[in-house]
Amino acid sequence: MKLIVGLGNPGVEYQFTPHNIGFLAVDRIASEHGVEIKNRQRRALTASIRIGDQAVLLAKPETYMNLSGLSVRELVAEYEARPESDLIVVQDELDFPLGRLRIHRRRSSAGHNGIESIMGALGTQDFLRIRIGVAPEHQLADSKQYLLSPMGKKELAVVDELLATAAEAVKVILTEGSTAAMNRFNRKEP
Repeated sequence: MKLIVGLGNPGVEYQFTPHNIGFLAVDRIASEHGVEIKNRQRRALTASIRIGDQAVLLAKPETYMNLSGLSVRELVAEYEARPESDLIVVQDELDFPLGRLRIHRRRSSAGHNGIESIMGALGTQDFLRIRIGVAPEHQLADSKQYLLSPMGKKELAVVDELLATAAEAVKVILTEGSTAAMNRFNRKEP
């Protein structure tokens, strides 16, 4: 079983904030497969799908971002998943401009509390991450307020394209492998 975990915060007030782009990405994948992420297990909302020949569990931890590792650790244990080969985490990335997507493995958390929580809970940083850029064009006075505030129409239009790209990246990872996905999606913009 492959685990695709989107990071975010539960609650409608956070639904369309930059910090919830991981949730939005797994929601997009679920929608493309005609399922809803609504089963409750291991402190997460989940749904099961197939991508290629892979059984996949989509998950949105309900523990709030800073405690995401609690849910992820329980899901990894329940499904006897190996983080290095079975776990893909989709996260927001304030270090990348809105519109950029990168796939990485074995990286530091770069200060992302959700990733830090997962690394602490699993005792490893060896898992695949899809980092989706959410940084605005202008300098931020308060990054926390920005990450937890609803996005505007202009940002949501960019995010819609990004979510389609993230869903495609997951498909490529599961059908062709992470190296092929990195080669395809980590290209530098012109």
